[in-house]
Amino acid sequence: MRSCANTSKLTATEMTEPILPPLKPTLMKDRVSVIFIEKGNLDVIDGAFVVVDKNGVRTHIPVGGVACLMLEPGTRVSHAAVTLASRVGCLLVWIGDGGVRLYASGQPGGARADRLLYQAKLALDDDARLKVVRKMYALRFKEAPPERRSVEQLRGIEGVRVRKMYELLARQYGVTWKTRNYDHEEWESGDIPNRCLSSATACLYGICEAAILAAGYAPAVGFIHTGKPQSFVYDIADVFKFETVVPVAFRIAGKKPHNPERDVRLACRDAFRQSRILNRIIPTIEEILAAGEITVPQAHEEAVPMAIPNKEGLGDAGHRG
Repeated sequence: MRSCANTSKLTATEMTEPILPPLKPTLMKDRVSVIFIEKGNLDVIDGAFVVVDKNGVRTHIPVGGVACLMLEPGTRVSHAAVTLASRVGCLLVWIGDGGVRLYASGQPGGARADRLLYQAKLALDDDARLKVVRKMYALRFKEAPPERRSVEQLRGIEGVRVRKMYELLARQYGVTWKTRNYDHEEWESGDIPNRCLSSATACLYGICEAAILAAGYAPAVGFIHTGKPQSFVYDIADVFKFETVVPVAFRIAGKKPHNPERDVRLACRDAFRQSRILNRIIPTIEEILAAGEITVPQAHEEAVPMAIPNKEGLGDAGHRG
């Protein structure tokens, strides 16, 4: 009996070892694109990431398998929830009603100095930047851009083509279209097509920013768009916009919905799943930047090595986990 009792005791080391393995971010391509949280308190209860409504009802959210959570007015977030989202690489984005305004976002990735320097080097080199912009143009319009054009000239050509595509989609879905126009201060003042477009592009911006951070790059360092915190987000989103969210926006607008923003969000989520866009964003980013024909900068010889090496993770290059 004594020997049986002794074998059942745990050592101090065994008692301090975690029962479950540490959390690791999953690859972006294996995640759900986006989930909107309209009202409720986000918290971690009994180890689960949940949203709790006013009646105390919990709804579990598989935060480790989501690219980004869009938090609308009426949402509160605990410290524990932010910590867990960061560990598993889920981007938290605070938005306005209907997803048509972005106030702030977290940063679960972007932790690769070599990639940030590579991106900045491409943006600062005029020849490399032009090559990157030309690649974006080719991917977006499925044809090579005109030769001997500057970035500014390519932007002008792009603008004409985009306006024409808006007109064609409006005609296809029976939408009365005037021009792309919206008021940042009064989103509700816009017409239905513009409200649908704003809501749709906000969905796309969220998952593009999550992918950019997961890949280890900076959302602010753009090539066509510059001077904004999300310049590179706009660059990458434009590559996918007309094959995903813009047709969705016009299709919903053509139905004259009572709640266009909600209908657009649901339709965009389906479009993201069908197009498998999360499988493609990071490889597309790498393809675009590689067009600049500049190698990734190496660490300086006099650089101090890391005292604590990074652990091998399961996520993408920029995830901190």
